[in-house]
Order: sequence, then structure tokens, then C-alpha cells
Amino acid sequence: MDGQPTAEVIEQIRDIPLYRASLAKGYFPVLDKPDIARGFPENWMTPRLAAALEAGEAEYVLSTGTNHARMQLIRPPYFLLHSYYRLWSEHPDIAGTWESGCRRVSLTTVLATEHVARVGAARRGVPPAQVPSFEDRWLDDRTCYLNLRLDPAGWERDEVVRMLREIEAARASHPQGAYHLDCSGYHLAHLLRKVGEWGLWDDFPPPASIIHAYEYTPVNVRRFLAQHFDCPVIDLFGSTELGYLYFSDRRGGYRPYLDGMSVELHPVAPESTIHELIVSSVRNPFMPLIRYRSGDCVRTLDGTPDPDRIAQFCGRRKELLPMRNGPVAQGDLDRCIGELSPDVFVYQLQLTGPTEALLAYTTFHGTPLGAAESAALADAVGALTGRRCRLVHHAHIPIGKSGKYAWLVDAD
Repeated sequence: MDGQPTAEVIEQIRDIPLYRASLAKGYFPVLDKPDIARGFPENWMTPRLAAALEAGEAEYVLSTGTNHARMQLIRPPYFLLHSYYRLWSEHPDIAGTWESGCRRVSLTTVLATEHVARVGAARRGVPPAQVPSFEDRWLDDRTCYLNLRLDPAGWERDEVVRMLREIEAARASHPQGAYHLDCSGYHLAHLLRKVGEWGLWDDFPPPASIIHAYEYTPVNVRRFLAQHFDCPVIDLFGSTELGYLYFSDRRGGYRPYLDGMSVELHPVAPESTIHELIVSSVRNPFMPLIRYRSGDCVRTLDGTPDPDRIAQFCGRRKELLPMRNGPVAQGDLDRCIGELSPDVFVYQLQLTGPTEALLAYTTFHGTPLGAAESAALADAVGALTGRRCRLVHHAHIPIGKSGKYAWLVDAD
């Protein structure tokens, strides 16, 4: 049957209580996040897992909670980091930076920084500092985290100078002065704007390679980054509970990275060419996830449910905008904006009524779009969403409490 685990996978999950009913029926339904949490950890406990926890070969962790409520997980120590390092070391465009010993500087949500500081403090047996120092923000000897503020638009000059100084400190240990920049595309774009505003380019050493991996990166943000850096800029897709599943090459095409995994694509609605990811993974031996609904949506090159033909990771299922002709995803609105106005930076579609919407936006240059460009974009967004749309320029759109931007909100 479509998507059902192989005999080899079944042998690896046979002792896990969560899967007993499915094994008895000979059929594995799609697994949702509440199914993972229900009865945790007893639903996952096997003699092997109990022994691994006792020996420190498995640990309890919480997901960061940036895309959904925080979930408790069990996994090997540094599971996600090792997945990242392996992918970096094998990537066709950036393996050289791994081999040369580049340090990894991470510029992303403050939640991620705080998580790293908590992990480090627990490892040292001390309480986490209220404001973690540079030394507190190293995940291991290769990776440090920079951001200490929820909203990067609010970074002040002294914070930017500190982050540039920390980049330089990480870079200085490399024989050729190279470093690898891991980031949220939005956070790096904010940093570039601040560096330009305060004339700090001489203090910003260019990275040898860049991966943006923490959230959907809009077309315009990706274009903005590519204009500023003469190095590979790679998109990496994955999640806390699964590890990494796909990566882009420097030309923007996606390739699967499915060691220990398989993927099904299910249409989110009848006849829709937006598909959600259903993932089976035994990569984490302590919490193998079989037919797990990740909540992420994709479009393929030809609209078919072929996991090898993914063209775009287009947002999350819970954030789809329902339409009479089928749902609209963040990636659809993003493509519409990117084709008509490369100057739009942060945007948010606000539903102001049953047939009306407002597109709030900022620009990279800080000034509103011209009248003709605004009118064309309002018409295009209106045609896409089936709502009368007007545009409103803002100097600032606040980031969400997760450290990520919401592209769609109900104004009520």
C-alpha cells in the first residue's frame, strides 16, 4: 500500500508501543503531532531506549517551538547538529568550507540562541546566564550563535558592532580567514541593512558560504542576499524532529537528502497542486516517525506528487488561505510579490473582511513603492486571493514571538 513501511523499517519499530496497533492491523495511518505527544514517553519506551537514556546515549529535548507548540522529543545528543554537519560536508557547492575547517556562525532567532545557551549551561552544571556571553553561545567548538534580540529590526548600532566583532573572532581562527554563515534569511537581510545604514562594511568580513535554514526565505530576500555576497547561498529544509530532508544547490534547484527516510506528497485539497509532506524516518533510532505529517507544504515542477520534483517549499499547511478554487500558500503570494516588486522586504497579508485584504509591507530602501507599482501589486494580490486588496507601507512590521514573521493574519 502507498506509503506503508518496508519490512526492514517494521523490524526497527516492532518494539515501540506507539506502533503496536498499526502492526496488528498491518496498516500505518498518517501520524500527527498530537499522536507523538500522547502518552509520552511511555508510548516510545523500549528496553533499548531505557538503556540508552541511562547511558546518556539518548536525551530528552524540547523542540524550539518556532513553528508549532513545543514538543518533547527523545534523540541522540547533537542529533540535529550532526545531521547538519554531515550535509554541509557532502554538499556539492560548500563541502570545501567544511573540509577547510571553517567555523559556523549562526544568525537566527533569539529562541535558538537561548536554546544553545541552556544546553551549554546544563552541560557545565550551572544555571543559564540572563544575557549569555559570547563564550556561553558556542554549541560546540565549531558553532556559535550571535543574536540576542527578538526583533532584528530593533538591533542598535552597538549590537551590530558586537555581532561583527564576534564574526571576526570566529573567522580569525581559520588559516585563510574563512567562515561559514548559517542564518535565517530575514535576519541576515536586516543585518545587511544595518551595516549599510551605519557604514560598517569594512567590519563585515564576507563569508565563504551561506546556508539559510530556519524559515521560509522570500524570493526578494534571497535576491537581496545574492546581490551582496559572492559565495554559494544555499537553502536547507528540515525540522527539529526529523533533521534535514532537502537542500538547494547554488542555482536554486532542490535535491533530496533522505538517508534513513522516505517522503510521500499528499494534495492538501482535491485537485490542488500544493502538497503536504508525509515523512517516514528511522534516522533518529529512538523516535522513528512513520508516516509523520510534518505540516510543511511544497509545489513540484509539474504539479504531480513526486518527491524528487520539488520546486518550492511554499509554507505551512496551517497557514494556507482557503479559496473557492483551492488554497493559496505563502509561496504563491511571495512569487506574486517577487515578480512585480523586488523592493518589498517584509510583508503581511491582513484579512480585513470577507472580501477585503490589506497588504502591509516594508521595503529594503525604506520608502514606499511608487503609485503605478503599488496599483499593479494590489491588482495582482487581489486576483490571487479573490479579495479587494490595498497596500500600506510601514517603516516596521513586528516579528512574531517565535522570532519568525507571520505572512497571513486575520485583522479581527
